[in-house]
Amino acid sequence: MATNLPPSTIDRRDLLAHLIPDPDECLLVAGLAGSAKDSAAWTQEADNLITLGGAMGGAVAMALGIALSAPDKKVAVITGDGELLMNAGVLATVASAAPQNLNIICLDNGQHGETGGQPGHTSRRTDLALMAEGAGIASAMTISSPDEFPDAQAFLAYGIAPKFLCVRVMPGPPTDYKRNWDLASGRLRFRAANVINVEQ
Repeated sequence: MATNLPPSTIDRRDLLAHLIPDPDECLLVAGLAGSAKDSAAWTQEADNLITLGGAMGGAVAMALGIALSAPDKKVAVITGDGELLMNAGVLATVASAAPQNLNIICLDNGQHGETGGQPGHTSRRTDLALMAEGAGIASAMTISSPDEFPDAQAFLAYGIAPKFLCVRVMPGPPTDYKRNWDLASGRLRFRAANVINVEQ
């Protein structure tokens, strides 16, 4: 992890329910790999969740589009450090668009878990919350201990939007969950259940 931060003691498999106690209260987008598995297990692939696969770097951009299309709904995106850094410029786009209903949650394990656990940039010098602040995101926060869950939950619920929460998690596997890989049916299910006007 970034050298100026303490080691994480957060297990990613026991995380999301502490941050958003009621997943039904918002529309959810999950990035590929571990973020998608964690989110799918947490919600049991509810109709308000869309998970990505083979679209590295696309999760935050998709969530931004949903947030702008559905300003009356809360939107949260769960992504990883490697995926976010693949398209870090999207943070500037989020800041410029300034949706008042978007939370970005980045699960930062400091490594590329899907390709062998190679160290990522955040294991050295990169601080994602500082990057979000520099991009102009209204509110940014980093946590690395379960003791900080109540503060993080309050931040997501009441902070000035758009919000960026970096959750530094321990290296290790995501939730053991076999998710549905039929992305086309997942998109249609999500759209039908949540009545988002994507034609505008």
